Amino acid sequence: MIVVSSCLAGLKVRYNGTHCLQDKISKLLAENKAITVCPEVLGGLSIPREPAEIVGGDGDAVLDGKAKVINKLGKDVTEEFLKGAYATLKTVKEVNATVVVLKESSPSCGSTKIYNGEFNGMKVAGNGVTAALMKRNGIKVLSEESFANNLDYER
Repeated sequence: MIVVSSCLAGLKVRYNGTHCLQDKISKLLAENKAITVCPEVLGGLSIPREPAEIVGGDGDAVLDGKAKVINKLGKDVTEEFLKGAYATLKTVKEVNATVVVLKESSPSCGSTKIYNGEFNGMKVAGNGVTAALMKRNGIKVLSEESFANNLDYER
């Protein structure tokens, strides 16, 4: 079983109420080989919601209490992001998933790059909060791009 970001499965859960459907993920869901999660919704955030970025580091720094997740209006939403990350980890463990496919660049799900915390569209290397927690727990994290190019999941 693979756990995937809900937005990649076509669910309209992104901050702006849209999705990022990936055909390969849709196929896995149809074959009952994957389940969906949205850490931000699991953490209690609404759809739509203000965009948020990590300020002062990346997801690892948030987990360590050294950075915060702030929305565009300046509200601290760190607690919601942490709650969603731990709820996602619980789901991953419940279904014995060893791989998660998460939406790149997201402050929750980014696995190689995230926005820089200045709301200027610039990205930096780093993990989102959920991606960092998954990696700390030995779960393989793939972005939608790396998953689409990974032949191990062509079944």
